[in-house]
Amino acid sequence: MIDIHCHILPEVDDGPKSWDIAEAMCQMAAQDGIEHIVATPHSNDRYFYDRKYLSTLLQTLQQRIGPQPVLSLGCDFHLSYDNMQSAIRKPEQFCIGSSHYLLVEFSNFGISPQVDDWFTQIRQRGITPIITHPERNPILQQDPHRILNWIELGCAVQVTASVFTGFWGPRPRQIADRLLKEKAVHFLSTDAHDTKRRVPILSEARKVIAKEFGEELARSLVEDNPAAVVKNQPLPYFPQN
Repeated sequence: MIDIHCHILPEVDDGPKSWDIAEAMCQMAAQDGIEHIVATPHSNDRYFYDRKYLSTLLQTLQQRIGPQPVLSLGCDFHLSYDNMQSAIRKPEQFCIGSSHYLLVEFSNFGISPQVDDWFTQIRQRGITPIITHPERNPILQQDPHRILNWIELGCAVQVTASVFTGFWGPRPRQIADRLLKEKAVHFLSTDAHDTKRRVPILSEARKVIAKEFGEELARSLVEDNPAAVVKNQPLPYFPQN
């Protein structure tokens, strides 16, 4: 399995507070069957995203844990006005590895009316936005149909694994199930932050999805599509609704 959204780097955001915790998270992920983790530090008003500095931390963490799991660098990219302008100018600064895939996160408090135009512009630059955890966003919970419109604009969707194990409560699970039925989910990721509560475990949610929606879909969400992202290839599972 491949996890494309994980806060694994220490002391850079609200993820692990020490190198020991970061290493323990990597160990936990490897034991769960995760072979590749994309480290996705926040880029928002609270946490500055310095790609060069973060790359050195990633290399250090890889050296400390050994060859498994493989680590690469991405970004949990908050859709603020300043970030959106920066990404239009230099999208590769925020994308996963050297790919054309970009994780994007909506605010819980407001969604810019310009976001549709921005998605169109960023797609014209050859970038595929991956909308992170819309099932947990209180605004999108009220109007999940907007997510389908963004997929039509060329966006992909990532849901959180622990939603399927009950961690986030009933409403996010309800939205996630609805999106799965609409064929509007393309990735399952941990969005892990620690080893206690928000953990780097994919296998439990994968089993739930395999049981309720089929093994083929479960494999697409944790293996095939994430592998395409890290290899910068088109997504093999991307239904046209």
